[in-house]
Amino acid sequence: MLNIAFGQSKYYVDSLAENTKRGLRQKVRRGEYPGLAPVGYINDVRTKTVVVDKKRSVIIRKAFTLYAKNNSRLEDISNFLAQSGIHSRNGKRLHRDRITFILSNPFYYGHFRYGGEIHEGKHQPVVSKKIFDKAQEVLKQRGRPHHKQKNGNQHEYIYYHCTKKRKDMKCPEPCIRQEELDRQLSSLIQKFSLRQDWAKQLREMLEKEKSESAQSSIAFVQESQERIRAIQTKLQRLLDGYLEQDIEREIYHIEKAKLLSEKKSLEEQMARIEQKRTGWLEPMAEWIKEAKNLPKIARESNLFAKKVTAKEIFGSNLYLADREARLRAPRNPAFPPENLPVRQAGQWTALRAANEKVGQIVKSQIVERVRRIELLA
Repeated sequence: MLNIAFGQSKYYVDSLAENTKRGLRQKVRRGEYPGLAPVGYINDVRTKTVVVDKKRSVIIRKAFTLYAKNNSRLEDISNFLAQSGIHSRNGKRLHRDRITFILSNPFYYGHFRYGGEIHEGKHQPVVSKKIFDKAQEVLKQRGRPHHKQKNGNQHEYIYYHCTKKRKDMKCPEPCIRQEELDRQLSSLIQKFSLRQDWAKQLREMLEKEKSESAQSSIAFVQESQERIRAIQTKLQRLLDGYLEQDIEREIYHIEKAKLLSEKKSLEEQMARIEQKRTGWLEPMAEWIKEAKNLPKIARESNLFAKKVTAKEIFGSNLYLADREARLRAPRNPAFPPENLPVRQAGQWTALRAANEKVGQIVKSQIVERVRRIELLA
């Protein structure tokens, strides 16, 4: 009796296991990944599918892009992810092996590994196949063994040089040691930092501007909503009249089209008012946060973070001359660095001017303008 019961139990377990495997294989054939989503994605328990994590996917995409440029080490990518809020389960920076696994995971360009094979997935890619392939080339190149000196010791010195890509011209500028570049970038970044008291006052002004702009648009929004409700009532009456055959078909279609057109125009006007009212507030708040954090970046020894920050502030206007990091003379009097929006460039320039005037005048001024906040010395 015991043997029969044991046999039935084993049959049930084996059947359950086989059904589970069959279900997983069917899921794979449909292009659905049957496991835990990698960082940058989440498992949707409702649909039982893998969907993009809107916040983390942007960070992962940037990590791929940075590494594919062949200017960053695995440690640099780990530091970047840590600063962006992506850590291991115990809250520490991701190890080199984990970074390698992420950068070589085909899931991020739309395929996935399962059962030792690559399968096409239905999930949304985070990076292009082109960027992924470039990252694989860098991984392969950096994975080659390094040759040691004859005495068995290995000394590593890191230098930076001009990145001119013209084949017919060799840049005469000498290289610069990493330690010296780190020091110079810290000095430059510090000049564009936002003092704590200035940041506090700007945030207060931002909240005030947000409140006032909200009040100014309330009347228009309320009026538009009332008109939209009136249009919806007219549409319902028009439909009732048509169904009761009190209104001819052609007239019904013409009047319905007019009402729908008016309703759509009102909805778009409301959306434009809201965008115009709040579209600049979030970027400005983010800029205040970034500028306030610059002193911390300048103090720390994370060169990768400094390079990313320098790119955001200076665009392509930062260059080397006689082993010194300098800013190229502006092409425009308003000094918008290349590849940067004019408004963003103007903010950084005004902030640097304000920092330079500290101690030279009694007080730096924070001037408020209509729908815009600027820093002036």
